[in-house]
Amino acid sequence: MRRSLRLGAGSGFWGDAFDPAVELLERGTLDYLSMDYLAELTMALLQRQRLKDPETGYIPDLPAHLSVLLPLARKSGTRIVCNGGGANPRAAGERIRSLARELGLNGLRIGVIEGDDVLDRLDELIESGTDLTNIDTGETNFAAIRNRVVAANVYTDSSGIVEALAQGADVVIAGRVSDNALYVGPLMHEFGWSYGAADTDRIAAAITIGHVVECAAAATGGMSSRFDEMPNMGRVGFPIVEFDGDGTAVITKLDQTGGRVDPFTVKEHLVYEIGDPRRYLMPDGVADFTRVRLEEIGPDRVRLSHMGGGPRPETLKLVVGYEDGWIGEGMMFFPWPDALGRAEKAKQTLGERFERLKLKADAVQFDLVGVNMLHGPASPMPDYEPAEIGLRVAVHTATRQEAEKVRRACAQLWIMGPGGTSFGTPMKPRPVYGVWPTLVPQSVVTQRVSLLEA
Repeated sequence: MRRSLRLGAGSGFWGDAFDPAVELLERGTLDYLSMDYLAELTMALLQRQRLKDPETGYIPDLPAHLSVLLPLARKSGTRIVCNGGGANPRAAGERIRSLARELGLNGLRIGVIEGDDVLDRLDELIESGTDLTNIDTGETNFAAIRNRVVAANVYTDSSGIVEALAQGADVVIAGRVSDNALYVGPLMHEFGWSYGAADTDRIAAAITIGHVVECAAAATGGMSSRFDEMPNMGRVGFPIVEFDGDGTAVITKLDQTGGRVDPFTVKEHLVYEIGDPRRYLMPDGVADFTRVRLEEIGPDRVRLSHMGGGPRPETLKLVVGYEDGWIGEGMMFFPWPDALGRAEKAKQTLGERFERLKLKADAVQFDLVGVNMLHGPASPMPDYEPAEIGLRVAVHTATRQEAEKVRRACAQLWIMGPGGTSFGTPMKPRPVYGVWPTLVPQSVVTQRVSLLEA
């Protein structure tokens, strides 16, 4: 059994910086590189791609990323665990097997984890009486969105990752596992933990660590309230976890990289996107963040101890993605003098155009950029003459045709708007996807693991 393990956070979302992940493999001496690509809405977008082309549905950047990372990982002996399979882990695995052959990485073993996708079982769940109440809003009328559903994925635990690693996978490609399962899985595999009572606190410690680092640079100075103190964030180093078998860990980063690791950067992400800090519910267990003790033991080195929690819950989170209409949007800018007056006149004019065009809208939102776009009505109006003001309008409609009216109305302000109106290329209507989060019994999901070899 391993005494300690070294894991790197290689990605926090689809679109994250890639160079820090490369740097981790080049200099990090890692046992594992864990890469998180998914957000709740991402699954609906990827499922739409898959419906158009059955060979897609995984993170499009995955082949390009692994074409660089796989040779480095083989050289360093690092195993890669990711959820880049998105809505189609099987197709992702096959694509990476082909890539490995192209790169001459013979014998590379790719673990593919499936089973989180329950789209074709929704009616079965409804007929069996499963309660699909929206846990965010309390809505119970799931039937109202049923015919617009495009994705249904359950946040699964790390048991599939553990099995794939036990089968010798060099790379693990999963779908919608929980974000921190990408870290919990390697730790459970290497330390031989099970879901029994003896390992409950250790698994909770792994969940805690996974939560802190799963958003990569968020643990090394990103999103910090002390943003002005964080050095060289354009060259930020992604976090590294040194996890000991006793359930303690150190969070650090590579030297000569930007950002910072100190107790405050760790605390800032510890409380990010949580509800009850005593009960952080994940598929692998429940972490109690109030037990954690932090100690700065050196430059960019923070030790976490006293971590623990409770056994895994009996239910899992199911996120259903559904088509939710269209957005028509426009952005215009107005110069001094009287920039604010020009923007208000443009807002009035757009309202009249929407009425004239008989726009059918579920919601219309106007924002003054530089005044109230972020804080809305809580923002005071300026008591000075701004040099420039932007006006953004966003309209939620049921159809693309209605959203197109918004684009036309905004473009018409070129001439009928206030003098000085300026904007770039008019924005095209775009589809909107909503999410319906709910809970289902653990028994709903059975993870399937297969091994592909190059």
